[in-house]
Amino acid sequence: MSAHPSTDEPIAWHMQEVLLIREVVRLLGRSVEPHFVIRQTLRLLSEWVGLNRGRVLMWDEQEEVLSIRHAYGLTAQESARGRFVRGEGVCGQVYRTGSARVIQDIDTEAEFLGRSVQRSTLPDETVSFLAVPLREGERVIGVLAAHRLRHRKRAINDDLELLQTVGTMLGQVIRLNEEIKRRTERLETENRDLRVRLGSQLPNFGILGDAPVLRDCLEQASRLAAGDLTVLLLGESGTGKELFARAIHQTSERSEGPFVKVNCAAIPESLFESEIFGHEKGAFTGAISAQPGRFEQAEGGTLFLDEVGELPLSMQAKLLRVLQERVVVRLGGRKELRLDVRVVAATNRDLAAQVAKGEFRLDLYYRLSVLPLRLPALRERAQDIPILVRHYAHEACLAWRREPVRFSDPALRRMQDHPWPGNVRQLQSVVMRLVMLAHGGLIDLASVTAQLLAEPDPLSLRPAESGPTGPLQAEPVLASASAHSGLSELIRPYVPVASTDLARVREALERSGGNRSRAAQLLGLTRRQFTYRLEKLGLGCSGGGPADAPL
Repeated sequence: MSAHPSTDEPIAWHMQEVLLIREVVRLLGRSVEPHFVIRQTLRLLSEWVGLNRGRVLMWDEQEEVLSIRHAYGLTAQESARGRFVRGEGVCGQVYRTGSARVIQDIDTEAEFLGRSVQRSTLPDETVSFLAVPLREGERVIGVLAAHRLRHRKRAINDDLELLQTVGTMLGQVIRLNEEIKRRTERLETENRDLRVRLGSQLPNFGILGDAPVLRDCLEQASRLAAGDLTVLLLGESGTGKELFARAIHQTSERSEGPFVKVNCAAIPESLFESEIFGHEKGAFTGAISAQPGRFEQAEGGTLFLDEVGELPLSMQAKLLRVLQERVVVRLGGRKELRLDVRVVAATNRDLAAQVAKGEFRLDLYYRLSVLPLRLPALRERAQDIPILVRHYAHEACLAWRREPVRFSDPALRRMQDHPWPGNVRQLQSVVMRLVMLAHGGLIDLASVTAQLLAEPDPLSLRPAESGPTGPLQAEPVLASASAHSGLSELIRPYVPVASTDLARVREALERSGGNRSRAAQLLGLTRRQFTYRLEKLGLGCSGGGPADAPL
């Protein structure tokens, strides 16, 4: 049987209907855009079964009129003329009553208005007209109609049933499109409302969580972002000081300027002045050209001084002068360069205690702590842990191209109960290991408990005595949040490197198999802090094992 048989041949009409319905289903699988699907369906009805000049009429609520929205075989002018009030003409009656109509001869039916197509343009023989309702559930939403030559050998009732079947399918397309449209409009409205509500708030910039203490901190950061005063971020290691510094920068009027980060603990003392303040050509051996320092690079923007508590005393005085006078002199130069830079500093140390010990300048301390902001530890916002866990698990699954995993409710509660001395950084590390080692798509309580028990205790290496020759303190001390006088309680006490630390550092290296990152974690230090102590204790690269060994 040919794909497009003549409508005058005695053919298997049932098979032709099956082929047509199958083709309409294929159209539905390709698109839910109603104009494309409906027009192609009307074309199939015309070419395959002789239901010509098909049209779909829809009710317009605003104009209260039934009009042709989609057609095949009609000109634009003919479609534009197809407008009916409720109950007017054959299509208006079908829309009002919800019942199909068959007009055997359009020339003898008074209700057939012939408004769209002039009779003179139709074949000079008996022409029939069929119209069926389109429904959305029980509600009539439109009409599907077509012309038909009366003399065709196929029974007109068969054409009516086929048109009703196709009408049901097109009704679903229209219903689906309307639902998508409604949901899109609702989402757009919600997004507009959300943008209005968040318009005056500080964007999170990667800071996940909704705990009250975190929201308060974000609101304070939003207020501190205005102006050019120095901000001092206080908090334990892993609480997100750099994220807050970037958020303050991007919310300030300097957001179009550069954001330059300096890790004060990572720059050797001999290179610090050159790195921060720049140098002129010939200032020292190897200075083959003049180089701007970090302050100059941050011109018009923000300079973030991370781990400012690690600054050696010799550099503190020079930094103080820059902050006070807003000028910088390059190493080996004489010219004073004016600066337009905002400084945001951060530390996990107790600067007040360092001032009392003579390890940090009092005047620099007051200069840096004009606007102090304490960042909450993860254990203070335990309700955010499930959000963070799911986020880091999703990131790990994407990075390793594995199937998504989820945590059971008991597993999440166990993670919320953990104190997390390493804060968000430690949480991320644990979640990544759990995802890497997971069998299947569920991480249960037993897996989480085993992983947390395997986590090193930073306090386990600390002997009972304390003092200048005692251990490196790893336990962060919580404090009340606000007062300037309470700064001494915010961060763990700092103990300088002493010769008695040599045995502990070597023990940590042995326990970690020479892995510096792991050894630093055992001592409750960052890797940069641990490397600094290796150099101070004379171990250097020889005693530390492989510097880039995997964690």
